[in-house]
Amino acid sequence: MIKRALLSVYNKTGIVEFAQKLHDLGVEIVSSGGTYQKIVKAGIPALSVEEITRFPEMLNGRVKTLHPVIHGGILARRDQKAHLQTLKDHHIVPIDMVVCNLYPFATTIARADVTLDLALENIDIGGPSMIRSAAKNFADVLVIIDPADYNPIFQDLCGPGRVGFERRKQLAAKAFAHTARYDSLITNYLNSETFPAEYTWGADKQAELRYGENSHQRAAVYTVNSRCASILNAVQHQGKALSYNNINDADAALRMVLEFKRPAAIAVKHTNPCGAAVAEDILSAYRRAHDADPVSIFGGIIALNRRVEVELAEELTKIFLDIVIAPEYSAEALKLFGKKKNLRVLTVDMARRTENSLEVRSILGGYLVQDGDHIQAEEESWRVATDREPTASQYQDLLFAWKLIKHVKSNAIVVVKNGQTLGVGCGQVNRIDAARYALSHEGKEYQGAVLASDGLFPFSDVVKEAARQGIAAIIQPGGSIRDQESIDAANENQIAMVLTGTRHFKH
Repeated sequence: MIKRALLSVYNKTGIVEFAQKLHDLGVEIVSSGGTYQKIVKAGIPALSVEEITRFPEMLNGRVKTLHPVIHGGILARRDQKAHLQTLKDHHIVPIDMVVCNLYPFATTIARADVTLDLALENIDIGGPSMIRSAAKNFADVLVIIDPADYNPIFQDLCGPGRVGFERRKQLAAKAFAHTARYDSLITNYLNSETFPAEYTWGADKQAELRYGENSHQRAAVYTVNSRCASILNAVQHQGKALSYNNINDADAALRMVLEFKRPAAIAVKHTNPCGAAVAEDILSAYRRAHDADPVSIFGGIIALNRRVEVELAEELTKIFLDIVIAPEYSAEALKLFGKKKNLRVLTVDMARRTENSLEVRSILGGYLVQDGDHIQAEEESWRVATDREPTASQYQDLLFAWKLIKHVKSNAIVVVKNGQTLGVGCGQVNRIDAARYALSHEGKEYQGAVLASDGLFPFSDVVKEAARQGIAAIIQPGGSIRDQESIDAANENQIAMVLTGTRHFKH
């Protein structure tokens, strides 16, 4: 039976209506600060926290609910006679419900003008303390942190008058998750260590998905950063909700297209590029990406880094695509896309780039954590190892291939000519097979093209295969004890070879 409820919320959505319903049920309401003022202004009787603690709010609101009268009333177990006697001895009335949510720390630190002082002032202390106290004693105290729970709880109270144990437990778990997420935001904001002794990841569930990678797997998607360019921050204009595989593939496509400043188009299947190109305009870039592999692009994802006008939209709707990603669309382009009802069209703010994120992968019993694979001005450390140097145009192709290859599953080989992929060999268990696949497409003119390898050459076989196909320049990390064999093979075949000193494995 709920006799006394404490209401103290930052997000005041629905709080007046809920307070009125509680009052109508005969519940005594205790409140503080702005919540109290809002409730009383609506004509709903309420006691202020100061009235029951007999102690004023102090330190600009930092201390108001941190008091034994509040926490004693929340934490006392109703099945413990000693607890109840203690309440009686100290004239403390039990609190049966706590309705509380927290200062907007996440919104505060997302502001461009945020300062440390501003962030610290938006760290809630009393709120988490009340929530955790109520959640700890959930068998006796209802804890509500989400306005979406107001009506369901009210319906329960209107029925038998008591919310069941499992429902209370569920609300407590939700409350602890809420404070854990809050604390993780604060921890990560204040922490200057990349890999601290203890790590917390806070995330908000964005959606439950129909299924995971396969139909027998359950799945959901969570968001942790509302500030970065992300598929999770995209505006979806049409089409069905994104699936697990859609999100995974679209994320891969977005990561790739963000590598390029020139107009670029990337076609992706199963997180690997099947066609990619740059050009002087985005329409030409798309046409070249399509022509790089017109078979594999079918049913794929296209990521573009420029505004889509109607002429490009006409090209995109000529084939079956799953998703189109771009920073902007004309009204005419969106209207044309509307004729393809199953095509998912996403707008991503690509100016909101984030390059200092950590990458997390689950393994049995834990997580692998690493920096994102971001290197600024990497080409400054490149070294030409052969007698022949790449031409200016070959150098641009090498740079294009090297930006792309770090997003291709290892072992990876990418072949590029004039800013267009001619072949992508990905996920092979040895490098020569990756090279043979990348160089095996019928009708492709490899003469004068460049080849990129994400890892070093332990043997000269890739260089010799490239020479047979007319490759003019190669870029690879170097670092093998047999580097000289590959360099000698390149010199024998008049191939320029650039060593980066950095590999880009993607497992």
